[in-house]
Amino acid sequence: MSEIFRNPANDDDYTAFLRSKEVKAPRRGMSAVPALSSHLKPIQAHCVAFALESGGSGCFLDTGLGKTLAELEFLTHAADASNGKAALLAPLTVGWQIHEEAKRFGYRSQLVRAPDEVREGINIFNYDIRDKFDLGVFGAGGLDESSIIKNFTGKTTRDLIDGFAGQRWKIAATATPAPNDHMEIGTHAEFLEVMHSNEMLSRFFINDTSTASQNWRLKGHAETAFWDWMASWARMATLPSDLGFDDTGYILPPLNIIPHRVDGGTLPMAEGMFSTIQMNATNMHQVKRATSSARATAAVEIAAADRDAWVLWVDTDYEADAVRALMPDAVEVRGSMTASEKETNLRRFADGSKLKLITKPSICAYGLNFQFCHRTGFVGRSFSYELFYQAVRRFWRFGQINPVDVHLFLDEGEKSVGRVIDRKADDHLKMKVSMRAAMRRAIGIDAIVKSPYNPQHQGRMPGWLSVA
Repeated sequence: MSEIFRNPANDDDYTAFLRSKEVKAPRRGMSAVPALSSHLKPIQAHCVAFALESGGSGCFLDTGLGKTLAELEFLTHAADASNGKAALLAPLTVGWQIHEEAKRFGYRSQLVRAPDEVREGINIFNYDIRDKFDLGVFGAGGLDESSIIKNFTGKTTRDLIDGFAGQRWKIAATATPAPNDHMEIGTHAEFLEVMHSNEMLSRFFINDTSTASQNWRLKGHAETAFWDWMASWARMATLPSDLGFDDTGYILPPLNIIPHRVDGGTLPMAEGMFSTIQMNATNMHQVKRATSSARATAAVEIAAADRDAWVLWVDTDYEADAVRALMPDAVEVRGSMTASEKETNLRRFADGSKLKLITKPSICAYGLNFQFCHRTGFVGRSFSYELFYQAVRRFWRFGQINPVDVHLFLDEGEKSVGRVIDRKADDHLKMKVSMRAAMRRAIGIDAIVKSPYNPQHQGRMPGWLSVA
C-alpha cells in the first residue's frame, strides 16, 4: 500500500511524508555560527544567527527592536566569510545615523559616495547613488528599510535584485513589509533568492477577478503554508516575546492620537443643507490646497507655543510653505535639497539646535530615531497607511520614555483619508497576527498539536434505512 494511506497515528513515516511536502527556503549560510557581539540583545542575536545560517534572510523587527545592530553584525561576519567588503544601502536621510551607530558599537564601517571610497568592512551608501557602484564587488549586501522593493516590476526593485544576483550573503531589514502587501513579501523573497515572485503567486495566491483591481489574495487552504514558508527565510517580531524572549524594557508608553477639526471651507451650503466634499485621488489636491492655510495655522498655533521638540509632517510642498511662513525659525528637510543640506538640517534637529522640524513622511519617516521628541503633528496626510505608521514610529518606539502625542489637523472634507488609514491599520494587525503565529511555530513555540478524532455524538439510523 502507498505510504500516503498508512495510519498516521502509528506511523512516523506519514509525518515525514507530510514534512517532505513543506516548502522551505534553501540554506546556503554557515553550518556553525561564530561568537556574536555581547552588546546584542537576545532577540537581535537570534535574528543574526538565523540570517548567518540562512545566508539570505529577512529581518522584519518592529521599530526600536534593533534591526540596525542586527544588520551590522550580520554584514560584519558575512564580509569576513567572503571578500571582506559589505554594502549596506539606506534611505537618503538615514545613512549617517547608521554610521554613527556603527562607530558607537565598534563596527568597521564608512559612509561612501563614490566607488574609490569603498574599503574593507561595511560600506554604507544611499539608494539614490546606487547606480555609481558595481554591487558585484561586495561579498555581502544589505538593504536597510527594504520596503523600498515594493513592486516586483519596478525599476529600482529589478535593479537591486539583479545587482545582488548570485550573492550568497544578503539581508533585507524593515519594520515588517508594507501592511498586508503580499507582493512586497514576494519581492523580498526574490531579492534573497528564496523564490521568484511569480512562483510565489502561483503557489500560494489566486487572482481575485471579482474586483476591478483584480487583487491577488491568499488561497484559503494555503494561508498557513504561506506563513510557514515565510518563517523559513525571515524573522519577524513586534515584541521580543513573539520569538520567545522577555519583553521587559520593551513595553511602550501610551500613544495619544489627538484630532483637531479645522474649518477649511469644504462644507459649502447647497440648497439649505451642508454637503461634505469627499476627498479622493482625483480631487485630493483641490481639497488640500483649499484647506492648507487653515490647517497650518491650527498646527503652528499649538507647536510654536510649546518649548518641546516637534515634527510637523506635511504631504505637499504647498503645505510646507504654509507652515514655514508661520514658523520661519523651524528647520526644514525638503526633497529638492541636496543630501548634505538634508543631513545638516536633521543633525540640527537631533542635537537640539532647532526644536521644530518640517518635513514629509516620504523623506524622513524611515529609519530615523526621534525618541528625544514625543510631540508631532500631521498638517497633511496621504492615503498611505505605511507612511503614517512609519512616521509615528519615529517617536513611539522602544527607548521612548514619555507618552507620545500625535496631533491630526484635518478638515471635514478629509475624513475619507482617516477611514482608509483605519481600514489599512486593521489589515496590518491581521497580517502581524498571522506572521507572529508562523514565527512561533518555526521556533517550536505554540506548535500545532493535532488531536485524534474522538466522536462524542451517537447518531440515529433513519427509520426508512432500518426498515430496508
